[in-house]
Amino acid sequence: MEKTFLLNLNTDYSFKIYTSTAQLPLNWDDVAISTIFLSKKYLEVLEKSSPENMICHFIGIFEKETLVGISLSQFLNLNKLASFGERDQCIKTAVRNIVFRNFGSQVLVLGNNMLTGQNCYALSDSIDKKKAMKALYFATTELKKIFKSKGVTIHITTYKDFGEEEIKNFAIPEFENDYQFSTQPNMIFSINENWKSEQDYIDSLSKKYRDQYKRARKRATDIQKRKLNLEDIISLEDTIYELYFHVAKNAPFNTFFLPKNHFRIFKEIFKDKFLFYGYFIGEKLIGFNTLIKNGAIMDTYFLGYDDSIQREKMLYLNMLYDMIAYSINKGFNEIVFARTALEIKSSVGAKPLKMYGLIAHNNRLVNPYMSKIFKYLEPESIWQERNPFK
Repeated sequence: MEKTFLLNLNTDYSFKIYTSTAQLPLNWDDVAISTIFLSKKYLEVLEKSSPENMICHFIGIFEKETLVGISLSQFLNLNKLASFGERDQCIKTAVRNIVFRNFGSQVLVLGNNMLTGQNCYALSDSIDKKKAMKALYFATTELKKIFKSKGVTIHITTYKDFGEEEIKNFAIPEFENDYQFSTQPNMIFSINENWKSEQDYIDSLSKKYRDQYKRARKRATDIQKRKLNLEDIISLEDTIYELYFHVAKNAPFNTFFLPKNHFRIFKEIFKDKFLFYGYFIGEKLIGFNTLIKNGAIMDTYFLGYDDSIQREKMLYLNMLYDMIAYSINKGFNEIVFARTALEIKSSVGAKPLKMYGLIAHNNRLVNPYMSKIFKYLEPESIWQERNPFK
């Protein structure tokens, strides 16, 4: 196991890189208060059940001896994937796959490639944010050296996902050659403070979308939803993984697949903060979804379903309505629906939040053309925004 180390920079801050949650400072979670996805518990989930092609490091930023910032990095070896996604079979997809295999198969992500949203870093209130980004840049440089010493060359480095204000923190000389991009939006569902029940939400919908709600619920009358505990998840693990993998491999683009034990590990560590709902016809599990309580925010996580039943029963849409109902009933402020299935999420009331990132290639000849290459790396999604409310 690598030892942690401290490097002093030509700045007010220094950093340490950690390979294990056991090495993290005792007060790590005091800095991670902005998101559960940088907490020790979540990093332990990654440590115990990250995708096979992923290696995680944890970064601490210090002002003298005081921890003032934390960050997550994920190295992805895309050569270990059998498929980048099987839904879209076209020339552009084939070109994208060739580009990744030959020019970008080894990727260093600063942030969380498994989630949507700003889960890259958390900073104390006292920190100078631009100087913190400089420290993060040097930590990234050191990570590349660590991988290089093991015979691994990082092709692409990317920092993700930031809002309009957060991306401004990267306006420093160290990032001037990185290409700033905007990905598909994060779909955010804001819960009206006057809604106290699911019926309040239904009453706020226009007739067209109330009819959509009624139609979806009617289609699913023979489906039973059950909240699964750890023992249930373990006993159904094979079926759960089949349902997850079916959805994942048919996505337009993938950079990882979860290991089979992922949901079990998540439930073991997070207990009641991790919600797992199974959808059954009789005793047969035909779908599931997962939710994570993140302070006043409800984060949607991975799901799975039998596609033939999903279409007939409008299962995915019913899952969205169930997530909304639960979050209203439990007093959450918003739901993070992430960046897939944009139009259907829009149809239930989620709004797009534009996200930004930075990307750079290690080859100086390739990097100036990153703006042109990027359109092959990030699949374009054409969709129509809906407004379901009166």
